[in-house]
Amino acid sequence: MSVHVEATHRGLARAWIDFESGLTQVPIIARLMSGRLRIEDYRSLLFNLRQQVVDGGRWISRAASNLSHEELRSLFIRHAAAEHRDYRLLEDNYVAVGGDRAHIRSGTKNIGSEALSAFMFHAASQNEPVGLLGAMFVIEGLGNRLAGPWAALIRTQLTLDEDAVSFLSYHGENDVDHLTMFDDALALAVTDAATADSIVRHAKVTARLYRLQLEELDNV
Repeated sequence: MSVHVEATHRGLARAWIDFESGLTQVPIIARLMSGRLRIEDYRSLLFNLRQQVVDGGRWISRAASNLSHEELRSLFIRHAAAEHRDYRLLEDNYVAVGGDRAHIRSGTKNIGSEALSAFMFHAASQNEPVGLLGAMFVIEGLGNRLAGPWAALIRTQLTLDEDAVSFLSYHGENDVDHLTMFDDALALAVTDAATADSIVRHAKVTARLYRLQLEELDNV
């Protein structure tokens, strides 16, 4: 592993620690972790996440179109293909907990989701947007490290079946494979200190905006 890749890993680890500790201060996560989650909280979470997640495959595809490195571009395209229908799981979960499919499909991004999506598309539109690997690290890390435990807590607290938490469960089980893809991409992309710094910075920005999305549920 090169010195620049090692530096990237250290920077991303620090960004993750800050992100995870900050999440515990977000009201809906605090209620979940303390056993006080309500069904209306979970419906709100699903509704708000769907409006941002629907853009996921789109910004990854846009980033891929602006990469000149063929193998790296292929990794981005594979990732976009894996992500582009995730929003359907959120819709299914919303219906499973009493929500209306037409309602969630007609939703508007909250102000945090607007900021997060705008940043993603802006970054993806740049020439050689390898910094977005930092964004992927945060989002896939959330799925790999937190989604599974969150799904279990939600099921227990709200007495739900698996079909009501399939979005979180799926990411808890599958994002480890996405992180392996991320490591492969990192090895290809990080060839100098500037790239390492860019990836870490994108991770920090994405972490803060993702947290903002959760802080601003239903605030449109």
